[in-house]
Amino acid sequence: MKKRTNLFEAVIHGIFLLLGLITVGCVLLITVYLILSGIPAIRQIGLFKFLFGTKWASTAAEPEYGILPFILTSIYGTAGAIVVGVPIGFLTAVYLAKMAPKSVKRFMEQAVSMLAGIPSVVYGLVGMMVLVPGLRNIFHIPDGASLLAAILVLSVMILPSIIKMSITALEAVPKEYEDASLALGATPEETYFRVSVPAARSGIAAAVVLGVGRAIGEAMAVMMVAGNVPNMPGSLFQSVCFLTTAVAKEMSYSSGLQKQALFSIALVLFLFIMLINAALNFFLKGDKNK
Repeated sequence: MKKRTNLFEAVIHGIFLLLGLITVGCVLLITVYLILSGIPAIRQIGLFKFLFGTKWASTAAEPEYGILPFILTSIYGTAGAIVVGVPIGFLTAVYLAKMAPKSVKRFMEQAVSMLAGIPSVVYGLVGMMVLVPGLRNIFHIPDGASLLAAILVLSVMILPSIIKMSITALEAVPKEYEDASLALGATPEETYFRVSVPAARSGIAAAVVLGVGRAIGEAMAVMMVAGNVPNMPGSLFQSVCFLTTAVAKEMSYSSGLQKQALFSIALVLFLFIMLINAALNFFLKGDKNK
């Protein structure tokens, strides 16, 4: 009986190990493919000219491949989505995890789950049909398809990830922590924000980074509301183009150096996401070592 149990555990362990190796192998294959596909264009164009060039004209008679407008737009758009979406998602998670009645919590959690299941194209369609005309009428601008519209759409799209993971992290905090704080005379609100939230900061940080990854990697929704013009992002009301949309809108008809440059953009985007994950791991390990 014991040998059979050990054999079963060994088989399960082997299956999990195999699945883990497959996952790592997929990441390595993607990394190698992007490097092999993206480096030739960077060599031909020039690294500095590619990263810091301010004009993208891939179909012109004399093409130019500067992606600085795409990089800055992605940074500004993601930062704007964080500024708008993270406080809303965080406070919602605290309310649902610690303060909301069970009926309200159950209803709102189902709503958040439905929000997470909505396809990106639906977010983009609603933004294009409702948000873009609304911004045009409210601010009296020629076109509502802008950086601001993309920020607002991304802010809504990252909410489910932040809310659900933050709730899980807050609910994992031992109840003894809160009981001790309340016993010392702290109010419930003080306990939630000064005890529970710091204890769950690693999980909340992971939720934020997951939301950032969703914002950086989104293509379809922002393509429908941002205007897709490779402008330098000098204003919230200016039509812009993100790294993801630059790849998506041209890949179908690209060829030669243009196609290689699009793979180079994908490589830059991939490195951004890797840097964010590395930064998260660094800060989380720092918290654990304290």
